[in-house]
Amino acid sequence: MHDIGILASFDLVAVDQACIDLVYSAEDGASLIQRIESRNGLLTLEHAGEIGLGSRTYNLVSIDG
Repeated sequence: MHDIGILASFDLVAVDQACIDLVYSAEDGASLIQRIESRNGLLTLEHAGEIGLGSRTYNLVSIDG
């Protein structure tokens, strides 16, 4: 998969959700998506949001010059 960049946040759930969304929207992300889903990675993210570890909502802000 190509480089999707570096993401940062004080909210660990939001940054994980943003990474997942970028992987799912990438044209060459199929093999990584398969690995995520085969290991129930999305359930972990959903549960983290449910128990209050962070929010699954985010705003992407590019600082690329």
